[in-house]
Amino acid sequence: MPGFELFGDKERNQVQDVLDSGVLMRYGFDGIRNGHWKAKELETALARRMEADHVHLVSSGTAALTVALASAGVGAGDEVIMPTFTFVASFESILALGAIPILVDVDDTLTLEASAVEKTITDKTKVVMPVHMCGSMADLGALQSLCEKHELLLLEDACQAIGGSYHGKPLGSIGDLGCFSFDYVKTITCGEGGALITNTESFYENAHKYSDHGHDHLGNDRGAEQHPFLGYNFRISELNAAVGLAQVARLDEFLAIQERNYTVLREALSSIPEITFRRVPEGGVENYSFLNFFLPSEEKARAVHQGLGEARIDGCFYWYDNNWHYYRKWEHLIQRKSLGKLPQDVIDALPDYSKSDFSASDHWVGRNISCLIKLGWTADEVQERAGKMQKVIRGLV
Repeated sequence: MPGFELFGDKERNQVQDVLDSGVLMRYGFDGIRNGHWKAKELETALARRMEADHVHLVSSGTAALTVALASAGVGAGDEVIMPTFTFVASFESILALGAIPILVDVDDTLTLEASAVEKTITDKTKVVMPVHMCGSMADLGALQSLCEKHELLLLEDACQAIGGSYHGKPLGSIGDLGCFSFDYVKTITCGEGGALITNTESFYENAHKYSDHGHDHLGNDRGAEQHPFLGYNFRISELNAAVGLAQVARLDEFLAIQERNYTVLREALSSIPEITFRRVPEGGVENYSFLNFFLPSEEKARAVHQGLGEARIDGCFYWYDNNWHYYRKWEHLIQRKSLGKLPQDVIDALPDYSKSDFSASDHWVGRNISCLIKLGWTADEVQERAGKMQKVIRGLV
């Protein structure tokens, strides 16, 4: 991770096909595009790889979440349960629809804690949205059971975990809906792009229309298409899709490199008794894009993170203080900062997160360090990195 590290002729050739056709838009212009439909081809490839009946590409992972929620009928006043540890796109997509993001604690998986989720369910809850952060998954079995019990939708945010699996099924394919991001720093990239997958035909039909101004995509005259409901523009371009088409064909190659590099680092750190590792739910397989481990205390974690930085070991994150990925620094959500007036449903129903107790999340995230696994490292560089990390951590714990 990320896929841009290994850009090559496959990506260039796919993009050149689009430039040669001169058609950069995914819809229309049938007569001059010379049979090139990169977005459709990528959707077909993703459906096959993700074992999903339906795939729809959009302009970003954030767009995928927004469109997925909208396609399931989520709207004003509906509550969507999400974790305290995620990227801000999670609550942005919810708020964009006038729905209410309900933050819930994470556990040692660094994802939604199932018992905490159940305590938060109300008669307004419509969706449980686990986020498979840093390459590994939530306890999907427990969350599925909760959703079935309470008749809720399960939406998997697998934006950071493409290629991982749970009991043999690809992440993203277990819930009612699954979402992926293909931005510039994901395991496979389109530059900018995203996708939602589902086995529910009605969700798919809503999604492809909603993301293209409500176009029904019937017939061969785009200007004559009908608009059964309001929509917006979340389209992906053929250029972005072309890059993704080359990259998805390389996913297994990337995953193998990540697993190799991850394994070297994990084996090195396993010799340090003070370190414990993130729990992967039984039956789960990470995509190995990050190595996550816990120190004995927040103080030790801060010291180790600082020490790794001073040793110029890059790509090690302390999410507890991160502006974008942990609730503690989401002051724009907590203080409801918006360019315009928020919808009244949101104002009335949004919890006062300045008074929330997420100490259970703090217990785990405050002691966690997350190390990016790069594709471009040579075998020697990985071994050297492992040795340096061992030395720094042993000197501080």
